[in-house]
Amino acid sequence: MKVSRLPRDPGPAGWNRILAAPNPAQPLEGNSTADWLVIGAGFAGLSAARRLSQTCPGDRIVVLEATRVGDGPAGRNSGFMIDLPHHLSSDDYGGALEADVAQTADNRLAIAFAGAMAVEFGLPPEAFSPSGKINAAATARGAALNRDYARHLDAMGEAYEVFDAVGMRDVTGLDYYKSGLYTPGTVMIQPAQYIRGVARGLRSNRVTIHEQSPVLDLERKSDWVATTPAGKVTAPRVILAVNGHLNSFGHLQGRLMHVFTYASMTRALTSDEARRLGGKRAWGLTPADPMGTTVRRVSGTGGDRIVIRNRFTFDPSLEVGDARIRRVGRGHDASFANRFPMLDGVEMEYRWGGRLCLSLNNVQVVRELDEGLYSACCQNGLGTTRGTLAGLLAADLATNRPSAAAERMRASPAPRRMPPGPVARIGANLRLRWGEFRAGSDF
Repeated sequence: MKVSRLPRDPGPAGWNRILAAPNPAQPLEGNSTADWLVIGAGFAGLSAARRLSQTCPGDRIVVLEATRVGDGPAGRNSGFMIDLPHHLSSDDYGGALEADVAQTADNRLAIAFAGAMAVEFGLPPEAFSPSGKINAAATARGAALNRDYARHLDAMGEAYEVFDAVGMRDVTGLDYYKSGLYTPGTVMIQPAQYIRGVARGLRSNRVTIHEQSPVLDLERKSDWVATTPAGKVTAPRVILAVNGHLNSFGHLQGRLMHVFTYASMTRALTSDEARRLGGKRAWGLTPADPMGTTVRRVSGTGGDRIVIRNRFTFDPSLEVGDARIRRVGRGHDASFANRFPMLDGVEMEYRWGGRLCLSLNNVQVVRELDEGLYSACCQNGLGTTRGTLAGLLAADLATNRPSAAAERMRASPAPRRMPPGPVARIGANLRLRWGEFRAGSDF
């Protein structure tokens, strides 16, 4: 199959840029063979490679990454590895009780798997911090959504803590928020630092990773043959960990929703600016309304910085231009100014967009697509956790390793078919804009 589109990620991935420059890439050159080929070196691909290295320790595993590790979507998210229900299509993130209990168990399986890698590969605390996160409410509607979510967590038997405006100011230094709902199970990560650290650890475990090696063609002969600009890999078994670019490989056309979200990162704060801000040195807020603004304060490598993330756009082409980044960036500046009046004059240093893949019925695509060809795709907007889960379970399915999570994934339905193109584009973008308008000051 000819690959119809290659990844194009708009704007520099700020999380990656604040780290030390990586070692030079080692693209694939010439022809090679492997027992396993993994396409994609994000959360799903590297988790699949890790699981395969555990299950099949004598096998040769090759990973092909189209760009640089940490420059693609894995280095462009907000860094929340969330354990609890997080349905972006829901008003308060919750869904059906039984399904949410099962999803939470699976999410925690993925987080534990990621945590074990963080320990074994010696990742620093800022790369993987089990600190929890807060659903922040700036409006009465947001506070009501948090109360609804708290009732859902009560029914699930989950712990949480409610913060009033004073408690929110103590954490963030901001007077902007009326209340918050803290849940302890989220891990806050520096996504590029985490993904680069995992890649570095895997390379010492007999896993070969070739960066800047996009797959142009994937053909099944007696084995699968992947062609890149400068070489080929032949392997009997392949795991596609390319999220929405599964469509580019010819699979599930018309069943995946391609969405971009956007972020801006400030320059490093001075010591005086940090003093004026106050609050804790590191925290993460998701909006009580899923269409609102996510905010993080991060400290460590790269300095003390603020990250703002909001706006969703439906883009079935899987591409957006620089003009979009500039336009969305003006909105980020307004969201930042509203929340951080004490930081007037602090500029954004990096702005970027990142690709999400969702399905209408909130299911992932972790299954055998063809003989020896497996997918670990469609993370439904939670790429850190569900990407890790998808890679882990795709490797388990491919090696017939039984587990309750693998059986749940095997039994899940296919993504529902999308409406026709023009209808989907107009309807999705209208719904997104209405959601942002309704979020009010939580946006």
